[in-house]
Amino acid sequence: QVQLVESGGGLVQAGGSLRLSCTLSGRAFNTNALAWFRQAPGNGREFVAVISWRGDTTQYADSVKGRFTISRVNTKNTNTLYLQMNSLKTDDTAAYYCAADRRPFGLGSPISHEYEYWGQGTQVTVSS
Repeated sequence: QVQLVESGGGLVQAGGSLRLSCTLSGRAFNTNALAWFRQAPGNGREFVAVISWRGDTTQYADSVKGRFTISRVNTKNTNTLYLQMNSLKTDDTAAYYCAADRRPFGLGSPISHEYEYWGQGTQVTVSS
């Protein structure tokens, strides 16, 4: 059974940092682009960052560029996705979701419906 499990969310003051993790299991995701999305109350799901299957290409939403860093670690049996979030703002408050692209060997996309597998989300709350 495929599972994506996020962790690392929490409450932090504006200007602080958090590191989110996503552990993927149930099948290998070494050839799939992986991404982070977020959703604040009353808003739709928003693209945050994506990393290619090789890990050599990344793309960020303008709102997080220069503050967030996406990375991944692929091993023979596991895949882990990270999101380092620095200089957090109150506007970053949202539930954060990791996702795996349905297509192999892709660079990734900011479009949510191109992702087949999703985690359950981890809450990030930034206080002023």
